[in-house]
Amino acid sequence: MRTELTVDHIDHYRTEGFVIVDEFLDADELNTWRTAVDDAVAKRQDRKLAHGDSREGDSYYDKVFTQRLNLWMDHDDVRGLMLDRRLGQMAATLEGVDGIRIWHDQALIKQPWANPSGWHLDNPYWSFSSRHAISIWVALDDATPDNGSLYFIPGSHREANWENSPIGQNMGELFELYPQWTTRASVGAPMRAGTCSFHNGLTAHGAGANMTPGLRRAMTCAYMPDGEVFNGQANVLPPEYLGTLKQGDVLENDEINPLLYHISKPCPAVDGD
Repeated sequence: MRTELTVDHIDHYRTEGFVIVDEFLDADELNTWRTAVDDAVAKRQDRKLAHGDSREGDSYYDKVFTQRLNLWMDHDDVRGLMLDRRLGQMAATLEGVDGIRIWHDQALIKQPWANPSGWHLDNPYWSFSSRHAISIWVALDDATPDNGSLYFIPGSHREANWENSPIGQNMGELFELYPQWTTRASVGAPMRAGTCSFHNGLTAHGAGANMTPGLRRAMTCAYMPDGEVFNGQANVLPPEYLGTLKQGDVLENDEINPLLYHISKPCPAVDGD
C-alpha cells in the first residue's frame, strides 16, 4: 500500500480540495479489497446500514449506486482494511490535524446503467460540522467517464458553507446555492483500479452515469477529526447511541467512531488495547 504523501500531494489537496494517489494498492492488495468488499456487500443483502432496517428501494437515489455503510462493523475482513492506522495518518496529514476517527465507511457500486451522482458536499449530511472532514475513495474497478468517475470543483472547499443539495434528479442543483461555481471548470478524476483519491468534506463533487454494462465499484471511508462535537443531525448514528447525545457533546465513542490515528493518544480499536 502506497501511504507516503509527497509535498505536492499535500499542497494540491489543501489548495484544490482533493488529491489523487496513484498505485495506492498493488495487484494483490486490490484483489484482497475486492474480495472483502464484495463478500461484505453480498452478506448485507439489501440493508444499507449495520443497524436498523433501512433498505434499498426504487427511488432515483437508490438507482445512483448500491450503497452499503459501516461494513467495518459487521465484516471482519473489511474491519481489518478500514482499521488501518496508515489510512488515518494520511487523512490527518492532508488536513493538518492531530487525530482522525472513522465517521463511516461505505461501498459505492454503480450498477450497469446507473444514474449520475448529482453535485453535492459531504460534511453537511454528517453529525459534526468541520472544515477538516475528509474522505478516501478507492477505485476497485477502473473508474472512467463512461462508467461514472468522479468530478470535483477545485477550491470549492475554501468557499463552501454548509448549504447543500440532495443527490437527486437535478444534477446541478448545488450551483443554485453557489452561483459563483457555475463558470468554474470542473476537474475529472478518472482512476485506474487500485488508485485512490482524498477529498475534503466541503469540496463540491459528483459523478457521471454508468453508461456501460459493467460495474463501477469503489470503497470509501469518511473521516472525522478527533474532538468534533455533535451538531444535532442523526445521519448514520445508531439510535441507542443517538439517544445519549445532546448538541455539543464530543463524539468520542470508540465502538461507533474508532480513533484511527493520533499524534499522541492511544488508539484502542487499532492497537487492541
